[in-house]
Amino acid sequence: MTKPGHALPGCERDRGSYALETAVLAPVLIAVLGLMIAFGRVTDAEGAVDSAAHAAARAASLERDAGTAQARAQDAVTRSLNGQGITCHTSEVAIDTSGYATDLGEPATVTARVSCTAGLTDIAIPGLPGSKTLTASWTSPIDAYRARP
Repeated sequence: MTKPGHALPGCERDRGSYALETAVLAPVLIAVLGLMIAFGRVTDAEGAVDSAAHAAARAASLERDAGTAQARAQDAVTRSLNGQGITCHTSEVAIDTSGYATDLGEPATVTARVSCTAGLTDIAIPGLPGSKTLTASWTSPIDAYRARP
């Protein structure tokens, strides 16, 4: 039998081990949580950039001339990214409207290429890059028999 106020025999060795385990594991768990958040944000941004490229190509393919197609594609990218809450530090939109120069009745396409550099600096994890550049492209057909100027 033990005296009151004294630990059981053999328990003296374990004193303080839980605090030490917590002190060692807490930073690891916080880092893993931060990496999961970063991975989720990059995955969401990749989907948004792909969706923006698709919207741009589709919007451009519905127009009758290359100039209007360029403008509509730029607008579609801006609306798509803003609508999904994606903020790009830098972005680039390239629309290939060379299909508008083809003859009537010939198959033609419009290709949109969207690049977005998304910031990750607010997730303070050592070794994590400060930003990630995401790129997507999409091609949409132009109606071969649509009247063109």
